[in-house]
Amino acid sequence: MTRDELARAIYDASHLTGTFTLRSGAVSHEYFDKYLFEADPALLAAIGDALAPLVPEGTEALAGLETGGIPLAVILAQKTGLHALFVRKEAKTYGTAKLAEGGDVKGRSLLVVEDVVTSGGQLALSTQDLRDRGAIVEHAVCVIDREAGGREALADIGVTLSPLFTMSELRAAAT
Repeated sequence: MTRDELARAIYDASHLTGTFTLRSGAVSHEYFDKYLFEADPALLAAIGDALAPLVPEGTEALAGLETGGIPLAVILAQKTGLHALFVRKEAKTYGTAKLAEGGDVKGRSLLVVEDVVTSGGQLALSTQDLRDRGAIVEHAVCVIDREAGGREALADIGVTLSPLFTMSELRAAAT
């Protein structure tokens, strides 16, 4: 699948119109329902193929953020051979009481994997939580950058965001 075909497939599978309140609190009249592209095995595999070249040299593990980043981290792990970790929004209070499941984060260079980035708020919080546990986090990837300040907010905390597509690119693919 070419890059343009992938953009069109993501747009066709997940673009919705209406009135939506985003995690950031902003209201949008268009929405990309990431679960629609993540639930399609062929489309998810194509996304994994396209994300793999964005993995920086030196990455030791993939940190998929709850919930949408987890299937992306798994498919990216299959494509790259890197270990996948599953990062909760907050550490559970029972059992192992871990923030990240699937392995230790301390001293490891992690690539944070997210589905859609708007303001970068959850990605920034999760990055700080991982850093507090000794992880090295300098890079993140996402499928869609909504171009709403997330890339800049992450740069402010020393994280380079590499989106597969921006919203502008997906809109252009739809025409």
